[in-house]
Amino acid sequence: MNIRKTELTDIEELQKLYEHARTFMADHGNPTQWGNTYPPKSLIEQDIRDGVSYVCEEAGQLLAVFFYKKGRDDTYAKIYEGQWLNEDPYGVVHRIASSGTRKGCASFCLNWALTQCGNLKIDTHRDNRIMQHLLDKNGFTYCGIIYLDDGTERLAYQKQLG
Repeated sequence: MNIRKTELTDIEELQKLYEHARTFMADHGNPTQWGNTYPPKSLIEQDIRDGVSYVCEEAGQLLAVFFYKKGRDDTYAKIYEGQWLNEDPYGVVHRIASSGTRKGCASFCLNWALTQCGNLKIDTHRDNRIMQHLLDKNGFTYCGIIYLDDGTERLAYQKQLG
């Protein structure tokens, strides 16, 4: 597997990956985190233009997509019912989705992101048990609760190298 920056020509395939993820989440007890339309095409395009969208591919096939950025994320400024492992510079992953055709893609993406920054933060919906399990399996520590700009709650996790 290989990670590369997403290109605008990948949009149609990315929309299929996100559609698969929305269906998968709904089928596994998490119908509200992304609903029927998140992320919108405009957000996907903006992530690509901003250089923060990445894909995992193998033999020319897109297996996963995710947002990765090194630097402060305003939604992580305040954490409740817990605390971050540290306040060192960090990277964040958002909007990770896989095709479901190859096991281990999401773990591969998370591990790649962690090697880019050495200190990674991520959050997920309380109903997203699959992502919570993935984070636990990959050595992330549950740190507490954060709130998105729209006021919705998310479970916050962090992992650091070393």
